[in-house]
Amino acid sequence: MGKVIPGYTTAEVDGDFVVFLIGMRINKPWKLHKWIPVAAAMGPMLRELMRRKELGLMHFTSWIGPRGPILVQYWRSVEQLESFARDARLPHHPAWKRWNKVVGDSGDVGIWHETYLVRDGGFEALYGNMPTFGLATAGTPAKLTRNTRTAAARRAANAAPTDPEPQTTADAA
Repeated sequence: MGKVIPGYTTAEVDGDFVVFLIGMRINKPWKLHKWIPVAAAMGPMLRELMRRKELGLMHFTSWIGPRGPILVQYWRSVEQLESFARDARLPHHPAWKRWNKVVGDSGDVGIWHETYLVRDGGFEALYGNMPTFGLATAGTPAKLTRNTRTAAARRAANAAPTDPEPQTTADAA
């Protein structure tokens, strides 16, 4: 997984980006012929995305939950994510067609995804005594100091100075 970085770090990412959560749920474990192909379909997609950075995937992390795999993906844009999903020449499209033919609405296997557009600077990340992980891998890890360890301190440090309100003649009197 990588070397542990003592202390606290954060993630720096320039511009907007997308957090895409995706997973499957094995509803009927005895129906191996239904859920194994669904689980196996993700590997070719991820290999293609990691090989071709121009498609927009910045990084992903995966876990195996009690009922199936869960992935957190970081994408450069919603447009690139949707383009990957729709392009018949890329691995998602044939996998989706196969899903609809083999599983469809049978209830044997569940799939889910959630998409979050994160505006530039609209996130908070803190890692304590961790290897470079998650968003810090998608972006750039940055060391935090005692003065920037809390979210409030980081927001204050990054806030643009505000101009004092102009005085009116009534205020001056």
